[in-house]
Amino acid sequence: MTSDSTEAQTRRDSDPADIPDLILRLTALVLLLRPLDLWWACAAVSSVAGLALLFLRVRRTAWTWLFLAAVIGAHIVAVWPAPDNHIYLLAYWCLAIGLALLTSTPGLTLAAGSRALIGAAFTLAIVWKTVLSPDYLDGRFFRVTLLTDDRFADAVMLFGGLTAADIEDARAFLRPLPEGAQLADGYWDGEPFRLRLFAAMVSWGGLALEGLIAVTSLLPLRGRAALARHAGLLLFCATTYALAPVAGFGWLLATMGLAQCAPHQRTLEAAYVSVYVLIMLYADIPWASLLLQ
Repeated sequence: MTSDSTEAQTRRDSDPADIPDLILRLTALVLLLRPLDLWWACAAVSSVAGLALLFLRVRRTAWTWLFLAAVIGAHIVAVWPAPDNHIYLLAYWCLAIGLALLTSTPGLTLAAGSRALIGAAFTLAIVWKTVLSPDYLDGRFFRVTLLTDDRFADAVMLFGGLTAADIEDARAFLRPLPEGAQLADGYWDGEPFRLRLFAAMVSWGGLALEGLIAVTSLLPLRGRAALARHAGLLLFCATTYALAPVAGFGWLLATMGLAQCAPHQRTLEAAYVSVYVLIMLYADIPWASLLLQ
């Protein structure tokens, strides 16, 4: 091991309430793997995150993470309302790390912050889907999105039973036309049962997992009951990001889940790292296309 790694392990072994160095490294890696859009924000975040990944003292300094939170926050303001959802959570997470490092028990503080942030994020997601978005509850959102978003085309053909020609016909059918106009040729004979079932599973399965994560994150669970929190988050990351093309969100959630592991929970730590790598593979390997072939 390098001297930095040895020092980090010594710190953790001597103080179980400290932040595991792996969490800081993985967070810096998220920042490097998914750079921001604006050049000045990208340059500032990438430079500081790169230094944090390389040097122990940089990543264990509270001001490093407070600076990163400030730059990401400025980026959100500059491009609002365009930023992806996880960019907001990333800013809050960097802020949580910075504030935790200012306390006498940074590891415990960050674990509590992670639970609060995940609980709030998933609660808001449920409110949005069940109260503010009627097209989600009746299934329209995924029934349309799966057909119209190119990123889901391979999965739709694999699980929904459609061909590439079927998808093109569906898109033509769904495309808005001027009032009174009709398609000159081509038609779509409706959704096959497999596609409707796939859309229902994605919609309701995701909602059920999000509800489990929200409830278990916000409740003060202890012992074996707390394992439900980890099980839900690991399952959500392992399944959702096989389809959802937002790897940065998955990496962030896996890192935040890792922050909730106690020092003796080595198996859970390995599970979160494995999911982190799995999401990376999802992003780089066209698994659905390969299965189709």
